[in-house]
Amino acid sequence: MHPIEHLRYVARARGSEPAFLAREAATALATLRADHANLVVASRRIVERHPDVAQLWWLCARLLVAADPTAEAWALAERLDDDLAVDVLVGALPVDATVVTIGYPVVTSAALAQRSDLTVWCADSEFRASDLLRFLERFEIDAELISTESLGRAVTAADGVLIEACAVSGERVLAPVGSQVVAALARSAGTPVWLIVPTGTRLPAQYVDEIARRTLSDDWSGSVDEVPVDLVDTVVTEAGVAPMSSMAVRPDCPFAPELLRPGLG
Repeated sequence: MHPIEHLRYVARARGSEPAFLAREAATALATLRADHANLVVASRRIVERHPDVAQLWWLCARLLVAADPTAEAWALAERLDDDLAVDVLVGALPVDATVVTIGYPVVTSAALAQRSDLTVWCADSEFRASDLLRFLERFEIDAELISTESLGRAVTAADGVLIEACAVSGERVLAPVGSQVVAALARSAGTPVWLIVPTGTRLPAQYVDEIARRTLSDDWSGSVDEVPVDLVDTVVTEAGVAPMSSMAVRPDCPFAPELLRPGLG
């Protein structure tokens, strides 16, 4: 596929997993070998079409400051393809634990599939919990859907709540809709909240603020929640496990102001 057509495919894609979109964009941009001016234009268009995908902001910001954007794009595609946060979470979860998830957290699900000792209670978000349940059943993981009515009791009885970040900075956590309720219930019950941070979702505050501005809905129809930072106890990133702090979620890309300027059509 020609790089320009590949980028158009990325721009038109809807409903794809964020890391997949970012890998596709990285491959297209690496093949395109654009000069800086054209890379700026392409990057603006990508984030304008997918303003809620943190991994695309991360990818484009890193490429815009890279000495060799082509080599950087290939390297970032590899990081996205093999997210080390999965391995960190596999090793960090307590033995025989019962955990509550919400929606279909991609990195979290990949880790849970490798832990047959765990029990997973799946809370729903945008009707994705049933997909997670089917995925985990393929690996013979003990998993169960949790109704809204049972959510409080489940969170209270669980050993931990796992929330996967959509985008995060030291000041803000964006996660799937419903995450704020689950985190608040966990805090009330004294159940630890673990924030799983996929590669490419730790961003400068300016980008997270912009994602929030474009995606948080005043009419309650959005797919993203803002989870107060003080409701998170533990952070799991590709770098390891740490208590929640601005250092634990420090940006994994520079701030390239070009991404926040109006696009060129």
